[in-house]
Amino acid sequence: MFSAYFGMLKNFAQIYSLLFIANVLISAFIVLYDNKKPVSTLLWVMAINFLPVIGFILYLFIGQDISKSKIFAGKSIADKILEKESVAQLKAIKDGTFVYSKERTKAHVDMIEMFNRAEGEILYTNNRVKKYNEGKSKFKDLFEDLKNAKHTIYVQYYIYKSDELSTEFTNILKEKAIEGLDVYLLIDGMGIRKMTIKDRKDLKEAGVKLAIFFPGVFSKINTHINYRNHRKIVVIDKRIGYVGGFNVGDEYVSKGTMGFWRDTHLRIEGPAVNGLAWRFFLDFKFASDDYTKGFTTELFPEIEDGIDINIVTSGPDTKADSIRNGYEKLITSARKEVYIQTPYFVPDEGLLKALKVAALSGVEVHLMFPKKRDHVFVHWASLSFMGELLKWGAHVYQYEGGFLHTKIVISDDYLASVGTANFDIRSFELNFEVNAFLYDEELNKKLKEDFKEDLKSCTEITPEMYNNRSRFTKFRESISRLLSPIL
Repeated sequence: MFSAYFGMLKNFAQIYSLLFIANVLISAFIVLYDNKKPVSTLLWVMAINFLPVIGFILYLFIGQDISKSKIFAGKSIADKILEKESVAQLKAIKDGTFVYSKERTKAHVDMIEMFNRAEGEILYTNNRVKKYNEGKSKFKDLFEDLKNAKHTIYVQYYIYKSDELSTEFTNILKEKAIEGLDVYLLIDGMGIRKMTIKDRKDLKEAGVKLAIFFPGVFSKINTHINYRNHRKIVVIDKRIGYVGGFNVGDEYVSKGTMGFWRDTHLRIEGPAVNGLAWRFFLDFKFASDDYTKGFTTELFPEIEDGIDINIVTSGPDTKADSIRNGYEKLITSARKEVYIQTPYFVPDEGLLKALKVAALSGVEVHLMFPKKRDHVFVHWASLSFMGELLKWGAHVYQYEGGFLHTKIVISDDYLASVGTANFDIRSFELNFEVNAFLYDEELNKKLKEDFKEDLKSCTEITPEMYNNRSRFTKFRESISRLLSPIL
């Protein structure tokens, strides 16, 4: 009996020793070579050592940055092409010769220069914008624009499924390709998993140039959760552009289990379409060598009463977290009110402090997020961060009219941002995102009216309600918040 017990103990010691050595080696690699932020590094080292096998598997799926420098080496070279135009615009701004759509935009030259200096992203003047709050009207107009296309169609989505909505979309793309148009379709390697192999084959056979951004080894499995292309861009004849939160699937027209899908999307006409087309070109060029037609920017007639727009992108390949920095500018420049709608609220320490300072300074801070959740740990972490802001006077609302997927930040009565970036660390640092930063009173007013209309489907979370939550709820929020840098 004792010999059997001793044998089991010996085997356990051997296995534990091997695991210990493996954990030390993996931890050393993360600390010395992975170049993560200190908090993320510490959390991954803890996860691997306290959960030896599970922690390592999680790291392989969502934590490893091993080949980051190699993966995106070519993108920074392509981005340098933008430098000439951005330098010229910056000089005109400094000389006082730059002509804005509206004089009031001049008051925000600091934000315009920030985008320009960070990634060469210029301000586009004289644009016309139409806004959508639900998927049916957005896709109705989009499909009509696609059917009327004469030359080129660029389509980029994070998720593109095989279902009723996508079938209609796919059929239009195939028809236009057969007509002889240049049709390009770019889908993220994670988001394409629910598109059938048959649909992919049919698109290619019709002449659609299909590319997958950072695909997995297998068609239905992708182990790379990081570095996802979360952008949603459509450019038609280089004259009409769409950008916002809707992907392609039945749930985005409110036919899924989440019920009504509340989102925000923009249809843009004007020079800002060049910014969307340029970003599509760079992403498609990275994902595929099949881009034989090259790229040219278009000249647009001046639009009366047009608005100024920055098309701002960010991702693991950029020098600055421009969208995140833009959000901070919107918050810190506010003097009266800030409105934020986001499905996930996991800010970094800087953004959290900016919101606290704004609230303490008398700025009305309003945050809205969905009661329904599709990522439980992120949802619980969001509740923790929002609960902290309640202490400083912020107003927090849970949307109960369906699923709130919109990503909007509104500052006072002139500035706003609409796009693909959630208010979370993953969007700021790990995903490829695109937002339109808008300078306009009327559009700002409409977005604010939408927010107030959404309040009719919300429950406001008061400090009393938050403080009275159960011990288990407090525990799961605390754990989720602790893990937030790696979610």
